[in-house]
Amino acid sequence: MSEAVVGSRVQTQKYAVAKVSEIPPGGKKIVEAGGRSIGVFNIGGEFYALRNVCPHKGAELCKGQVKPYINSSGPGDFTYEREGEILRCPWHAYEFDIKTGCMIVDPVMRTKSYEVTVEKFDVTVEDGEVVVHV
Repeated sequence: MSEAVVGSRVQTQKYAVAKVSEIPPGGKKIVEAGGRSIGVFNIGGEFYALRNVCPHKGAELCKGQVKPYINSSGPGDFTYEREGEILRCPWHAYEFDIKTGCMIVDPVMRTKSYEVTVEKFDVTVEDGEVVVHV
């Protein structure tokens, strides 16, 4: 399955990759969609998807730990913010924002992020499908 250009818009393919119940809040699942390895994350009931490749050296990024953002105004002073929104590469500990795919210390470096929707295919079904748009 590939992208199609319609006018000046690129159309993406949709891949149902999981049931909502398979990825609880704070959870993640690594899936294959469109020939790509993709990590799907649930942050507070919202779903995000990142390419499972670290742009630094090609590690399986989504196998890394999910952590909060640590902010500091000076030595000995720090706070934890954005709980569960930062993905740390398992090889070199580079950190990425799960919501955008951008590296924390250098936002120009990023991994591909994908649109994610939750679709209900039948109004009687309570557990919709998580769909990644590649």
